[in-house]
Amino acid sequence: MTAGERVTWAELKPAEFIARRDALAVVYLPMGLCEPHGHVAPFGLDTIKAEYLAAESARRFGGIVAPSTTWHVHEAGYHAPWLREVMGEVNPLLAALPPHLVLETLLYQFRAFANAGFRGVVVISGHNGSQRDLRMVAETFAETFPIAHFVRSDPELVLGQFRGDHAGRYELSQLLAIRPDLVAIERASRTVTDPLGRFAQNPDVAEATVEEGQAILEASLTAIGNAVHGFPRDMSALPFIPMEDMEPLWRQILAQRASWVTLQDELP
Repeated sequence: MTAGERVTWAELKPAEFIARRDALAVVYLPMGLCEPHGHVAPFGLDTIKAEYLAAESARRFGGIVAPSTTWHVHEAGYHAPWLREVMGEVNPLLAALPPHLVLETLLYQFRAFANAGFRGVVVISGHNGSQRDLRMVAETFAETFPIAHFVRSDPELVLGQFRGDHAGRYELSQLLAIRPDLVAIERASRTVTDPLGRFAQNPDVAEATVEEGQAILEASLTAIGNAVHGFPRDMSALPFIPMEDMEPLWRQILAQRASWVTLQDELP
């Protein structure tokens, strides 16, 4: 497979879509968020990471990249006090949604994937902390409509190898490897003098390197590849699922609301 190969649902024509899907019926959903990532990085770093991993996975392992979800959970549960800690009174210029909207949307996305003929779903979230709830949605759907699934945040892909962070060495190293044109490392010292203050930037951000970013990304891709290769290859296509069939599944998810991670005061 070549770097220029088209792998996104949005860019594929019907014949190419069907050929890729029939070769490997796996779809990758990148999930991200526009949120503060210090003075050195763009708001959409979470999305950029997830989209890179999804596209590169599709090129290496097969399958198709779904349209990205670029709004995510924030300002709820434990996210809210963390945001106050790293931002103070500064406007975070945040693109967030409440948990119920993100989770219900994901449920209907799984329906769309199944109806498009996919038998495996890989969800990669560049925004960390909400993935247990995302997995709850995937599991609820799959209990009624069997479909293979692998749902992870990017730090989970490299557990035991690299330590995740927010707008620090870990995240910025990946951005240096993916989109160095979006990095302004010379602004790392602005946290003291800039009117925006820290703007959620980690103190170790200047330690980021391209080499570490490449190593993180390769380790992440290995984990995704292992998951995809482990998906069953003999799962039969599901019959068309009407939208109304999602309503009882959503009620099941809502019934677990008290245990949603995204509504807890502290991250378990």
